[in-house]
Amino acid sequence: MRHLNSSQTMPFNVGAARAQLVEQIRKAPRSPTPSDPVSYLGSPVPVLGLRVPTQRAILTTFAKAHRDLTASEVNSLAVALWSGEVLEEKALGIMLLDRFAEILDGASWALADRWVDEATGWALSDALASGPIAKMVRRDRPRFSEVLRWTRSTNIWRRRASTYAMHDLVFAGELDQPFRILEKLLYDDEFWVQRAVGTWLRECWKRDRRRTEAFLRKHIRGLPRVLITVATERAPKALRDELRRGR
Repeated sequence: MRHLNSSQTMPFNVGAARAQLVEQIRKAPRSPTPSDPVSYLGSPVPVLGLRVPTQRAILTTFAKAHRDLTASEVNSLAVALWSGEVLEEKALGIMLLDRFAEILDGASWALADRWVDEATGWALSDALASGPIAKMVRRDRPRFSEVLRWTRSTNIWRRRASTYAMHDLVFAGELDQPFRILEKLLYDDEFWVQRAVGTWLRECWKRDRRRTEAFLRKHIRGLPRVLITVATERAPKALRDELRRGR
């Protein structure tokens, strides 16, 4: 039960909350989008063109007014938003889980895991994996073994998601598990996976330059060119040239 401004109490209404959020999304100002936003975002889901800060502002206002939501209520509202027709509604469902990450439970994990296969395109996939999934992986370490299995998936977005799920571990400087994930995907055939591996090797390099360079040198034979390019964006040119010669 919740205390309202009117001093009345009533249960949380998922349908009403979704309708309120969707109305705000539909009425929010839109920004210029790429000529073909669907192709740009790599997803078949229609796009309204809201900026991410606009979406975050909508969710922040909602979250401040509903601080005492339970995990079950958060999950239910996230499902309702994910069922929406446009990318911004689905993105808000992801942001909702991320905002309430501290209270997420096993059902939340099952929900996010199911979405991994549905979140096609880097915009949804990366937000889901680097947001609520990454937080749950770092908080509940047994989840890592599940993410490790994702590296063998036939779905390229699940394989890519396994790298972005390392977000919180990498940013905390806890690199043992991220390196295990990245090692599994070093020679992946898909461009979007190669680029993701390069991205997270670059982030690992920022935190432990010596270890990351040793890792790259050890596995240099046959590394995809795009992986090396992205992984060494911040590295000295000499290292980049060395790795390119070695591949």
